[in-house]
Amino acid sequence: MRRTVSFLLAALLAGLAAGCTRPVEPDLTAYVGGEAEIPIEILGGLDEEVRQALTQEPKYVALTFDDGPRADTTARLLDGLLERDAAATFFVIGEQIPGNEDLLRRMETEGHQIGNHTYSHVRLQKVDTDAVVEEIHKTEALLREVTGQETFWLRPPYGFIDIQRAQLVKTPMIYWSVDPEDWKLLNKDRVVKAVLDTVESGDIVLLHDFYATSVDAALEIVDRLQAEGYVFVTVEELFRIQGVEPQPGTLYASPQKIRPLQ
Repeated sequence: MRRTVSFLLAALLAGLAAGCTRPVEPDLTAYVGGEAEIPIEILGGLDEEVRQALTQEPKYVALTFDDGPRADTTARLLDGLLERDAAATFFVIGEQIPGNEDLLRRMETEGHQIGNHTYSHVRLQKVDTDAVVEEIHKTEALLREVTGQETFWLRPPYGFIDIQRAQLVKTPMIYWSVDPEDWKLLNKDRVVKAVLDTVESGDIVLLHDFYATSVDAALEIVDRLQAEGYVFVTVEELFRIQGVEPQPGTLYASPQKIRPLQ
């Protein structure tokens, strides 16, 4: 839709320019300092659907996927996201990386964000500090070797980490603001409904690319929300769009909401 609107606007501007017998500099004084970016003369020539799409505030949401990569389900998910021009964030488990390196390279190439979900999906608040560092660093080392990137935001398994152990984390940590419990439902329609009933612009949605039903649900969620004007971005992009600079060792439920640590 964004590409269609941009094309229509460009074509309209070109048509207006071609129809002029001599160049006329438009009077933009009415728009200086205001919120309008498109002159009313242009908006008036558009149909209602295109006009609303041009003037409506964009709605952004970040889909996140835990516990992969898994060869069959993650590959199918990537196919669907590519077809829909939707970005996502994948918090991967280190133990899942060997044998799935091509999936990680594909994530990077296709514009997705890759995050760290520890090496063995351990509850970080239940292990000693040395084990916390090892769980994070082992996965970081594998990811760096495969992708060449240096920094990978952390999602603590189960979303749990305490203040003491959070001080050991050198990157931002990401929780979520929408959790349909897809791992428990294992039902596409119920997962889709759980997300659509609660999601708002700026949300971070938790899903798992380990389950076929979750992949089916995710792609339908993208279809349904794109039809409502949502744009799917990575978590990092969502923070940038909202003008929030995430801090290391801080657990975020969304760019605007920090989750307290115990």
